Amino acid sequence: MTSPALRRVPHIFLALALLALAAGPAWAQTPTVQAVESAPVYEDVADLVIDSPVIVDATIRSAARIKGAEAAGVAPGHTRFYVEADVAALIRGTGAIPSRIGWLVDVAPDWRGRTPNLKKRRVIAFARPVAGRPDQLQLVTPDAQRDWSPALDALTRRIAQEAAAPDAPPVVTDIRNAFHVPGALPGEGETQIFLKTRDDRPAALSILRRPGEQPRWSVATSEIIDDSAAAPARDTLLWYRLACFLPRTLPERSTAALSADDAEQARADYRFVIEQLGTCRNGTDASGGGAPT
Repeated sequence: MTSPALRRVPHIFLALALLALAAGPAWAQTPTVQAVESAPVYEDVADLVIDSPVIVDATIRSAARIKGAEAAGVAPGHTRFYVEADVAALIRGTGAIPSRIGWLVDVAPDWRGRTPNLKKRRVIAFARPVAGRPDQLQLVTPDAQRDWSPALDALTRRIAQEAAAPDAPPVVTDIRNAFHVPGALPGEGETQIFLKTRDDRPAALSILRRPGEQPRWSVATSEIIDDSAAAPARDTLLWYRLACFLPRTLPERSTAALSADDAEQARADYRFVIEQLGTCRNGTDASGGGAPT
């Protein structure tokens, strides 16, 4: 028999949401709601922000547990809920949103192995709208409901602002080609590596070497390559789009037109850039955390 709490769930939305879960990546693959929220990692939050047309700061008003066939695919130990939440702020979105909205979420056990109490929990939900249901959302990933914290709130808003800026850096998808020009002195030279971007906007890496000096690199996102430009700061959108999506090594096709010596120097300069960018995704090496976003 269906519980009284479950009767309050909009049945049409529930059926559509469960169908979307079955058609998309299995939620059973990863935990969804963490019992203890660690400090937010820039690139993890960036993934969520960029993939989410709607981001809300909300407080959960009610949580109805979903059981039986309607909870198919839930990871062992996890619990599926339909939650309704009161919206405090629309962090990202193109239009108005109702003051109360609902979504499905799979919840991991807390540190005691128990199902956590969601009621009155303040969260940030990274989501997409449900067609024809303005009062419903669908989370974009299994862990896209996060416990609210000042740090997460500030980082989410900062990335959303970076992504929406008119001069937001382009989405890097691959390497086009590389060139190296030796200097007049031993150890002197410049390498330029041109990048592919999703919207064909210009983007290029420049690595400059001078005798007795540390190599210096920069990135240009216009037709003009400025040798005085600085490398992007860590935990910025430009850093993220390079560190998390550039390939680990320079593709051979990008140096096919170079001499053997120039090609080797271009590869060395590219390795230098990857090392300078540092690790991505909470300790993983740079270059390849997932599909470009």
